[in-house]
Amino acid sequence: MEYKLFDDYITLQALLKEVGIIQSGGAIKSFLQENQVYFNGELETRRGKKIRIGDTITQIGRAHV
Repeated sequence: MEYKLFDDYITLQALLKEVGIIQSGGAIKSFLQENQVYFNGELETRRGKKIRIGDTITQIGRAHV
């Protein structure tokens, strides 16, 4: 799945909510505890991680940008 970024960055929490992976911002903490999310190939656990154009987010074998 691809995501078109219109600002300088989006946080991981906002991105996952925007693409419908989580229902609310409050769900991110438990989601990150139960799922492995990778930022440019490295495990990421910070919900406020800034995602910029060209970065890749991968979760359970699916890539999200």
